[in-house]
Amino acid sequence: MSYPLPQFVEPEPHGFIYLGFQAEPPRQAPVYTRTARRQQAAARLVQAVPVLLRRPDVASVRVFRAVFIPPLPGAPRYDLAMLIRTKHVEDLEAVRACGEVSAVDGEQLLAGVNVARIGDTEARTDGVFLFNHFTAAPGTDAEAVWRSVTGWYTTKTAVDNSTALRPTEPSPFALVNYVRLPAGPIRFLVGQLTRPSFHRFVRARLDAHGMRALPAFHRLVHTSA
Repeated sequence: MSYPLPQFVEPEPHGFIYLGFQAEPPRQAPVYTRTARRQQAAARLVQAVPVLLRRPDVASVRVFRAVFIPPLPGAPRYDLAMLIRTKHVEDLEAVRACGEVSAVDGEQLLAGVNVARIGDTEARTDGVFLFNHFTAAPGTDAEAVWRSVTGWYTTKTAVDNSTALRPTEPSPFALVNYVRLPAGPIRFLVGQLTRPSFHRFVRARLDAHGMRALPAFHRLVHTSA
């Protein structure tokens, strides 16, 4: 069984810093509502965006709020997230270690580069954004495994974009896939789990390489670009 691979486009020439923020203690409930504490924490992150952008080595900053995170073991259950692009890959270390990033006090989930891309994840700002966190057995080429299943998603779920981020520094994840979805989280998940081909093809390939997918669904709170 195979599916036609999508057309990959040139990866972005930026470094990426992906941070998670805990506004409230994590719960097993998958739905994340707009509580007062989460809104206050989001406002604090939005206020930090202009400060980060004053740095000549920062290209853009996006702030997200979680809306749905399945309670899977090992899943990063953060209320909010921030995605920082550096002007160049070479700027990654300086930005990661700078005082402006330290001041937002986030948990670094990944610092790395875009290794493969389909379409433009940020062509629109509405809708739901998926951060899919992949763990993998040592020695696994997570990017190659991810590429091998992309055709199923573009064929079966109408996903037309994907930005695969690979860490260049120690990270709990071998790959993080950043995607704008064509539907909400429940519809997207049901569209996967109710299809036998998902289990026979996608899940079987991940299992064969010791990989697990840990999804977190967000909406955009603020973008600088």
